[in-house]
Amino acid sequence: MPRKLRRLGVWLDGRHIADLEQRHWNELKLRYTAEALDTWPLNTPVVSCSLPLSLKPADARYFCAGLLPEGQALQSLASRAKVATNSTFELLERYGRDIAGALVIADEPPDPGRFDVDAYVGDDLERAVDDLEDHPLGVGDDSELSLAGLQDKLLLVRLPGGAWGRPLHGRPSTHILKADDPRRPGLVAGEARCLTLAGHLGLTDFDHELRSFGDTQCLIVQRFDRAGDGAAVTRLHQEDLCQALGLDHVGPSGKGKYQFGGGPSFRDAARLLETYSADPVAELDRLVSVITFTVAVGNADAHGKNLALLHHDAGSVTLAPLYDTVPTVLWPKLRSRLSMFVGGQERISEVTLDDIATEARSWQHPADRASDVASSTATRLAEAVRDGIIDPKSALGRHVSARCAQLLAQCQRRG
Repeated sequence: MPRKLRRLGVWLDGRHIADLEQRHWNELKLRYTAEALDTWPLNTPVVSCSLPLSLKPADARYFCAGLLPEGQALQSLASRAKVATNSTFELLERYGRDIAGALVIADEPPDPGRFDVDAYVGDDLERAVDDLEDHPLGVGDDSELSLAGLQDKLLLVRLPGGAWGRPLHGRPSTHILKADDPRRPGLVAGEARCLTLAGHLGLTDFDHELRSFGDTQCLIVQRFDRAGDGAAVTRLHQEDLCQALGLDHVGPSGKGKYQFGGGPSFRDAARLLETYSADPVAELDRLVSVITFTVAVGNADAHGKNLALLHHDAGSVTLAPLYDTVPTVLWPKLRSRLSMFVGGQERISEVTLDDIATEARSWQHPADRASDVASSTATRLAEAVRDGIIDPKSALGRHVSARCAQLLAQCQRRG
């Protein structure tokens, strides 16, 4: 017998633009409101490229599941909410007030008057870091927040004077704290160096810092989907590549976010940029630069949830700043197989500039143009290391220098 229809509102910039509807446990549909239909043309990617504005409800299961954590973090949140890990509707009902992007998902309109922050004082933040396994994201009984991913993280609010707090009652978080992996010490330091290089190349634009709390080194990054500070923080809409394509990031094998597990490819990302970007050529150039950077720093974990799109005015998208840029090559036990292949090449150590040009050609992007962008990116990256943007004697510095030299040598031989 069908269950009673259940609804959650979806708000964007304070406007009720859609409802999530569930009648059966394995169903989750998004229905746009009359206000949304009166505001934007049909087929506008308001919520997602996979959920363009339509008169009919659409299947939103995979987009919504992509708003939730993975692994142990998801299990912990589900246990606290007393629901199953696949109860996406109930999990968003509990944790949907501060999620990735600009949407607020709740059973009542967002009320900024309820926003609050619980300031960390004394050793509170150190204890929160120590307690991450039991309380991922810093979630407590009064928390209403979620963030995708596997890594141990806390969601923070930067307070006046540089102190930190825990967001309450839908208050937008401003920063993400990532704790180092005790099985792979130095992981967050490696990511921090990659972010420094990416920022120097203009591939990311948010602040980051390394801090130690007790014996745990942590990386604190400014959220790229937030703007402003203090009481004037605003949300910026974004979605990862799996969400934008409407793909199940888990999939039958548990590896749906990887291309070898049925997940997205760089060609899929290029297609979305060609369709929805206001300047497709510039965005495809940027995608070529992202691929070159990913290859040069040795990040084989650049999968469909680690590449995102920023939405602008609910009508166009751009590539989001790079994030989760971990140089996996420095940890031999981590994967060496690319999460998204480059020109058919699956091994990150074997990718050449020709492979990058071949990849771009498959998007109908000129190969000569792609080669120029790739060689320029590798040149600038090598110069950044040589100029001391990161320590050239560090493991990452040595690897990047050698890999860029390898890529550029091929360019010189061809020339």
